[in-house]
Amino acid sequence: MEGSRIIEIIISSFPKILIPGLVYTIPLTIISFAIALILAMITAIVQIQKIPVLKYLARFYIWAVRGTPLLVQLFVVFYGLPNIGILIDPFPAAIIVFSINEGAYAAETIRAAIESVPVGQLEAGYCVGMTYWQTMRRIIIPQALRTAFPMLGNEMISMVKDTSLAANITVMEMFMATQRIVARTYEPLVLYCEVGVIYLIFCTVLTWIQHRGEKRLNRYGRR
Repeated sequence: MEGSRIIEIIISSFPKILIPGLVYTIPLTIISFAIALILAMITAIVQIQKIPVLKYLARFYIWAVRGTPLLVQLFVVFYGLPNIGILIDPFPAAIIVFSINEGAYAAETIRAAIESVPVGQLEAGYCVGMTYWQTMRRIIIPQALRTAFPMLGNEMISMVKDTSLAANITVMEMFMATQRIVARTYEPLVLYCEVGVIYLIFCTVLTWIQHRGEKRLNRYGRR
């Protein structure tokens, strides 16, 4: 009897956990990561160009974000900012925090990738009449992104798992949906294992996409 009840709970709860994953977890990851890449690219270029003042702001941004827990950052934005009159809804607050957090990590990945491109590539661009920015856009950055792709893919997969922290600011993603079902059924072991499996499925799909992307980029790089 107990076994049939557990099976019934697993079957009935699966769509209740999966749907928030498709509606909140995946969009939260994709939107945040896209914004993070923009922030990372700007931050990396500012550091490489050693732009006065901005390079120090970029370094401070990376230092502060990488040196503080993501959960603390979520609490500061969602629970702390209202004390100074800034109210942000849960989902936008999560996007802001995840974007800023991931942007700091991705910035160092992209910076290292750009610096790994041989200086001769830049000189070759000048030789054919390109400006610095044309050379960066057409030659340097494409090569750097190919180098950075595996690490950025890993960071995106990590972000999928980190979105579970958004439950702490009332975002109705997979983990929070699971917590509510646990409160009704009193079956934490089964349900937390179930949500873990769903996270595993999402991450497995992203890993497969990452490997396919790496193969295509490697073929492109050999042409």
